[in-house]
Amino acid sequence: MRPGPSNDLFTFRGVWVAFGEREILQGVDLALPGAGISVVLGPSGSGKSTLTRITNRLLDPTRGTVELRGTDVRSLDVLALRRAVGMVFQRPTLFEGTVGDNLAATGVADGVRHEAVLASVGLDAALLDQAADTLSGGEAQRACLARTLLMRPEVLVADEPTSSLDAAATSTLERLALDLADSGVPVLWVTHDLAQADRIADHRVTLGAGAVVTT
Repeated sequence: MRPGPSNDLFTFRGVWVAFGEREILQGVDLALPGAGISVVLGPSGSGKSTLTRITNRLLDPTRGTVELRGTDVRSLDVLALRRAVGMVFQRPTLFEGTVGDNLAATGVADGVRHEAVLASVGLDAALLDQAADTLSGGEAQRACLARTLLMRPEVLVADEPTSSLDAAATSTLERLALDLADSGVPVLWVTHDLAQADRIADHRVTLGAGAVVTT
């Protein structure tokens, strides 16, 4: 996938998202830079998760457009878009089978790469043969992240990825996000944790009641 040239990563133009009479996003105009870590802050219900889901068309705006590097995401092949925009959610979802099966589901069957990507998220290679449904919540979250990274996304979008992790695992994922950004993979990271934003953000946006409060 080759989005059009732009210095911005995501551009939201007059974006509204409504479910019936409930408006989740209200006229969002926002440009996120094409490098580094952009952190989206805001209270529960402010529209943070919805903002992430419209970046790779898990949701489409009711009105307005979302662009990836200058190209309307609706003009891009949706499967290619979802590979380019890798997503990690607050609640991890793994498939039936082993951790190795979950990684192989990406189409990458290289065991060496499986071990390397697990190591990058702080998991032991021994987990490859473990049933995915026996992992702890924190292990499952990191396994989901490993599966996403295995597809070598152009962008990582992470929605509260450390909310269920202990301090050590949180530090591992924050370090990984910083390393990805340093390597040229921009990161869009949602959190309610101001201290975390202070640690990792190159750019921050605050949402409130579905609108941009500060940038």
